[in-house]
Amino acid sequence: MARFLHLLKRDSADLAVPVIEANSHEADAAVTVVCLDGAAPAGLPPGVTVRRLDAGDLDYAGLLDLIFEAEHVITW
Repeated sequence: MARFLHLLKRDSADLAVPVIEANSHEADAAVTVVCLDGAAPAGLPPGVTVRRLDAGDLDYAGLLDLIFEAEHVITW
């Protein structure tokens, strides 16, 4: 299974969404998006896991774990 991790800044959603969607259509792909700096992507396909880097969801240690678990890390 291919594991994709997209690290998304606030101003990058328009560029990232088509790539995230393409990744999600790959066979047996797991796609996770981590929203940085209050990013709020719209139009993500179903099945994409969305996490937020803030105290209520994901801390830096958790982010580091996700980075090392992913096969592909894409920064936007």
